[in-house]
Amino acid sequence: MQHVRPGARHISRRSAMQIGSLGAAGIGLSDLLRARSQASGRVFPPETSVVWVWLQGGAPHLETFDPKMEAPADYRSMIGAVSTRLPGVEFGGLFPGLAGCADRMAVVRSFHHTNPDHLGASHYVLTANDNPAGSKQQTKPAFGAIASRVRGTNHPRTRIPTFVRLKPTVSFDFDQPLWLGRANAPFDVAGGTRRNLNLSVDPKHLANRRGLLHQLDRLRRDLDQTDAMAGMDAFEQQATDLILGKTRDVFDLTQETPSLRARYGGGLGEQLLTARRLCEAGCGFVTLTYGWAPQPAKTPFAWDMHLGPSQPAAPPMGQQLQAICPPLDHALAVFLEDVAERGLDKNILLVLTGDFGRTPKINAFGGRDHWPGLSTLALAGGGLQMGQVVGTSSARGEFPTSSPVQPKDLMATLFHVLGVPATLQFPDYSGRPHYLLPAGASAISELL
Repeated sequence: MQHVRPGARHISRRSAMQIGSLGAAGIGLSDLLRARSQASGRVFPPETSVVWVWLQGGAPHLETFDPKMEAPADYRSMIGAVSTRLPGVEFGGLFPGLAGCADRMAVVRSFHHTNPDHLGASHYVLTANDNPAGSKQQTKPAFGAIASRVRGTNHPRTRIPTFVRLKPTVSFDFDQPLWLGRANAPFDVAGGTRRNLNLSVDPKHLANRRGLLHQLDRLRRDLDQTDAMAGMDAFEQQATDLILGKTRDVFDLTQETPSLRARYGGGLGEQLLTARRLCEAGCGFVTLTYGWAPQPAKTPFAWDMHLGPSQPAAPPMGQQLQAICPPLDHALAVFLEDVAERGLDKNILLVLTGDFGRTPKINAFGGRDHWPGLSTLALAGGGLQMGQVVGTSSARGEFPTSSPVQPKDLMATLFHVLGVPATLQFPDYSGRPHYLLPAGASAISELL
């Protein structure tokens, strides 16, 4: 039985201040960081990152990447189809931007599971472990928390948090680390964690936090002006970055050119630009959600398009798709282009998926109901083999007919990209070791 435990662990900003100011106690913070690194002998995983875009509510697979235009009218994509850069491959008609990027993508048309409940399915896809009862209780650690536990809570050089949540799922929270330790919870930008980026200290030690921050900002300027930073070794730089709170700069989008910010646009585009900046700075796993109320506000039920008595105020499904798909298409296409232009497509993996797909046959109200038999899944980058369609589905989009892929296989693929050992185990609350990768999981072979 193998237990893999990271050596160098995160030192909190509060702990850093409790150690004392740099050099005051005879051993500086940089010395402590250096000693811990040398003692651990740890080899850090490759500089890869995952940007996880969650389509909350269940995006229809026929209207995204498997339109089935040869199927009967009450099955095929109600928004038509658009040709892609891949010969013979079509996407849903409202995704022309992604169609132009298809050579940079891998679309999985055989992704499926068995849970038709929003809660249960979300838990299944977000943790690779089923939740048959549809409980709000998370039972297995989230992917990003695993990345944080393996790599350390912060990047060893830049101090950027390893796991960042830009926009959480609504009504439930399956992004937690559980027995991997609270330190591996997501850095929750939407929840206000970002407001405490600069320094987190006990008020009893600092009567005037604002004054301290002013002094630290002045210290940063003095260091920059005297080129003192250039003379520091990696561990001195790491310690200084930790104290001076450089993480906040990543969220300052004004450091990007106005033209690039305009290309991305607001809303989802702004989140994806932030995600790219986080990954460049060493973040390992970024999650954001597109869908569900109130984004976009004109489609109150977002991807969950049943219509009928359960959604009496909902506009027709086609109208909802016209509102929700173009912003997604545009933002993702710009992100893929930007990442490729910067040469980051081997380092950053984009994952686009949701809780499940929707019924192949349009229901009596003109909507589609829950359908876990097939679900939307597209990937881009991460050093994987792109420009292909993985797996096939039945003629009417009902079930996989070749190369079936389950959530645990997606998890194994993420492990491959992030450099997480497939045999990794960690003890639960009672001390019992658990494999993080479910039995029978296998990375998607076509992508390797």
